[in-house]
Amino acid sequence: MSEVVLQVRDLSVRYGGVLALSSVSFDVADGQIVGLIGPNGAGKTTCIDALSGFTTPSARNPSFSYISFLGRSIDRLSPQSRVRLGFARTFQSLELFDDLTVRDNLRVAAATPTWISTLTDALWPKRKVDAAVEEVLELLGLDRFAEDRPEHLSNGQRHLVAVGRALVGKPKLLLLDEPAAGLNPSETAELSKLLRSLPDRGVSVLLVDHDMSLVLGVCDQVHVLDFGSIIASGTPEQIRSDPLVISAYLGHGSSGVDEPAPGAGSES
Repeated sequence: MSEVVLQVRDLSVRYGGVLALSSVSFDVADGQIVGLIGPNGAGKTTCIDALSGFTTPSARNPSFSYISFLGRSIDRLSPQSRVRLGFARTFQSLELFDDLTVRDNLRVAAATPTWISTLTDALWPKRKVDAAVEEVLELLGLDRFAEDRPEHLSNGQRHLVAVGRALVGKPKLLLLDEPAAGLNPSETAELSKLLRSLPDRGVSVLLVDHDMSLVLGVCDQVHVLDFGSIIASGTPEQIRSDPLVISAYLGHGSSGVDEPAPGAGSES
C-alpha cells in the first residue's frame, strides 16, 4: 500500500455565518494525482487555502489533527513552514513577478532562507538553486523564454511559470488551483502531459480545475464538492456516471459529466 502523503479529516471552514467547508475528509497517497472538483462556490479554493495554511479551520479541537502531512499534524504550522516540509501550491491569480524574468521568478520561489542555507550560500553561492531552476525550465519547455518577463508571455506560458515556481522547490505535494483556466486545447494537452509525469518525479498532486476532460483524464481519484461537502468520491469512471455529480454539474436528466457547469469560471 502506498504511503499517505496528505490526510484530511473533518476539515471545516466558516466565514462568519457561512459554512464554506463542512467535515471534508480525503487522502492523497504517494504517487497519486487526486482531483477536487465541484461547481462555482463549492469550496474548492477554500479547501486549498486551508490545506496550505492561508485559512484557519473552524471548530478547532487541540487534540484532533485535521490536516496531516507525511504522518505529521500541520494544523498549527504557517504557510512558510508547510512549504519547507514539502508543500507547494499555485494560485488562480498566478502571483507572478512581472518585473522579473522567468528565470528570476523561479529563483525567488526556490529560495527558502534558513540559518543553514545562509551559511551554505556564503560557501557555495546558489549553485543548488540555479541547478533546480534550470531543471524546471527545461522540464516545462520554458528555457527559451528564461530571460523574458512573464508579461510578454502567452496565457498558457504564464500558467507554466506559475507551476514552475511551485515545482522548483522540489515539493512532495503540489496543490494546483485552476491551472488550466484560460488555456486553449493544445496548452491543456501539454499541461496534462506534464501532470502525468510528476508522480514519476516524486511529486503527488491535488488538482482543482473546472476542465473535466483534464481532471478525469489525469486523476487516479476524484472528490466532488458541492456546497462545502463532499458528495462523491471515486475513480474518474465512477465520477463520470455518478447521479449526484451529474445533478450538481448539469442538472437532473443529463447523461454524463464531460463539461463543467454553464458559466463555470475561476471562482471556486
